Amino acid sequence: MLHNQKASTLLDSSQQEQVGENGGPDLANMVLGFLRRQYLVLAITTALALAASVVVLRIAPPTYIAQLRMLLGGSKSPVVQQQSIAMLDNTPSDVDSQIEILKSKAVATAVINQLNLADDPEFDNKGNWMRSAVTTFRGFLGITPQSLKIDPKDQLLDEFAKRLSATRIGGTSVVEISFESRDPIRAAEIANAVGKAYIDDQLKEKVDEHRTATGWMRDRLQELGHDALAAERAVSELKAKSNIVSADGKLIDESQVTELNSRLAAARAHTSEATARVIRFESILATKNFDAAALGSLDAISSMNVSSPAGSTSAAGGNINAPESSISGSGAAQSNQIINTLRLQYLDYAKREYEYSAKYGSEHLAVVNLRTAMASIQHTIVDEVRRLAEVAKSDLAETKQRQQEIEKQLAMAVAQSRNTNTAELSIRELETNAKGYRSLYDNFLQRYMGSLQQASFPLSEARIISPAAPPDKKSKPNTKLLLAFGVFGGLGLGAAIGFAREMKDRGFRTSAQIEDRLRLPCLSVVPLLNGRQVKKVTKKASRTAGQAMDYGPRTISRGSGTWRMATAMPMSRYAESIRSIRFALDLDPTKTPSKVVGLTSTLPHEGKSTIAASLAQLLANSGKRVIAVDCDLRNPSLSGNLAPDAGVGITDVLSGERSLEDTIWTDGVTRLDFLPGRRASHSASSDILCTEQIKKLFAKLRETYDYVIVDLPPLAPVVDVRATTPLIDSFILVVEWGRTTPAVVEHALNTAPNVYDSLLGIVLNKTDMKAMKRYGGHYGEYYNDEHYIRYGQISAE
Repeated sequence: MLHNQKASTLLDSSQQEQVGENGGPDLANMVLGFLRRQYLVLAITTALALAASVVVLRIAPPTYIAQLRMLLGGSKSPVVQQQSIAMLDNTPSDVDSQIEILKSKAVATAVINQLNLADDPEFDNKGNWMRSAVTTFRGFLGITPQSLKIDPKDQLLDEFAKRLSATRIGGTSVVEISFESRDPIRAAEIANAVGKAYIDDQLKEKVDEHRTATGWMRDRLQELGHDALAAERAVSELKAKSNIVSADGKLIDESQVTELNSRLAAARAHTSEATARVIRFESILATKNFDAAALGSLDAISSMNVSSPAGSTSAAGGNINAPESSISGSGAAQSNQIINTLRLQYLDYAKREYEYSAKYGSEHLAVVNLRTAMASIQHTIVDEVRRLAEVAKSDLAETKQRQQEIEKQLAMAVAQSRNTNTAELSIRELETNAKGYRSLYDNFLQRYMGSLQQASFPLSEARIISPAAPPDKKSKPNTKLLLAFGVFGGLGLGAAIGFAREMKDRGFRTSAQIEDRLRLPCLSVVPLLNGRQVKKVTKKASRTAGQAMDYGPRTISRGSGTWRMATAMPMSRYAESIRSIRFALDLDPTKTPSKVVGLTSTLPHEGKSTIAASLAQLLANSGKRVIAVDCDLRNPSLSGNLAPDAGVGITDVLSGERSLEDTIWTDGVTRLDFLPGRRASHSASSDILCTEQIKKLFAKLRETYDYVIVDLPPLAPVVDVRATTPLIDSFILVVEWGRTTPAVVEHALNTAPNVYDSLLGIVLNKTDMKAMKRYGGHYGEYYNDEHYIRYGQISAE
């Protein structure tokens, strides 16, 4: 993983604030970037899809749909509907069933025969170019309808069924019938014929149904009539044989038993009431103590009903010291004026006795007289209660006798009724059968009459409410829908292809991607050099070769103009990008007097040597003492470009075979010094870069030059760059635009932590500036090569 501490120091305060606020690119920017990058793919796929839609519209024959609306179950009058044997209930399942009948082969066959569709070119293979082609191809293969056992009638029915459709409108009983045809008049004619054929089929079905039902009901009606007459005759014969007489539909024995049961129930109720009254009186007479407190409750008890048995027994648990209240609770006190009068006198004396006792004392003569009068009244009440008790006993004896007589009569009636039980059960069974047969007979007679009436006046349960008319516009193919499908389908296909391209494109495209992914600053975005620009710079260098100073055989070659672009086109975008690298070097926080800068890349062929040469050339052209050192000992490509004839190099200086002054090459224009490299074995290259001699060499270079630009090997394939960390002040990593993936760069930096700690930043090289705009890169047109050429600093020839 990348070092978090290093990453945090590389982000300045403004960048950190921006990342914290925005949190990365939002969805709108992502969509706009995707459209900028893949607009060409979207445009091409949309155009192709739209062209395909137009072709389909041109070659596809137009199709017209005629529509007819039919109401199912809405044409029957109430009278006929009431007498109908089988009628449509208009439930969803019934409507669906009728729709299937409407689309059946029977209806289709009737329409085909009526309109002679078998001879219509639209319905045979000759009228359809696609089916004709299929038939011709099958014939070429030797496949005929006879070999496939295909009936032409079945083919015609299948074609008719494909063109016919019937759907229910909402939750109503209205069905919409549609038929497709190339001729709008023909489509309406067939749709109307389908509706008429369905109605005719329904009428024919009802006539056959009524005829069958009427015949069956007539035979069944005769059978039920004979059965009902036989059952009624059997009931009359059994009653005469058993001598059973009935009145108002009921047997006389049953009436007597019912009446005696009612009388017995009433007698038992009177007996229970009289018994309860006697028991109440006896409980009252058993009371030995009668005081004022008991008499005080007589008003509440006397309000009970005399005739109610519950009223006679509800006070049975009353106070035994209150005889008058007990009498009233039994029902006698309410109708006995003597007891009521005595109770009132007793209460009056009790009140006066209480007042006199409080006023004169309890032993006063008046108080004693009052007490004596109260005791006399109590004895009188007890005598009256005894008289009433005797009356109640007499009533009880009378009710018991009456009950016994009724029970004897009931027993005799029940005994007499048992003799006719067997005959009565048989009679009831026969009567039930007779009533059932008679009811069935009447029901079937009513249905038979209704069936006869309806058979003479059949009605269809469906009617056409909106006949089909020739359509004005074609329905297929739908021009707007097909064009919209072409546009949106093309956009969808283009988006899918663009997304696949986006997923395949894993390279760095913008400086923001580098900073977000690697947490390192992007020092510069170097444009891709085209061949025309390089040729112009090379021609100019060749023309000015005579003006350059000659340093003998060790003068840097001017044959290639690639590394001279920064000085030959100072106002070009390429020169501006190299100046951005120099600006980053000058702002390096190390602040060393002389700087040793190493340029490396993750993979080979990313342009690090060109960037190193251009940077060194630009620094030297500004008057600085600069030397470029080729330390790529395994593939010294910079030496092959600047000093192709060099026979010695840095390895000869380190071995002591040559001095530094005898090995350096110099540019005649910018006075840039160059120390060539020399190819070494793979095993010795890293060892050479770790020796004490190379440290001394670089120490000497620091003292002599302001800038030491070192071209290093790639970082990922070899370990040579890691060996140079004691020699280099700052590293610059060159990444090729759109080629090197972030995962490879991260892996290379993670395996070289010392290099990462000294890494000054990233240079995005070989950038397609026009394509970069589609990835969100925004660069002005002021610093560009065409602008520089127009103003005559480089000849446009």
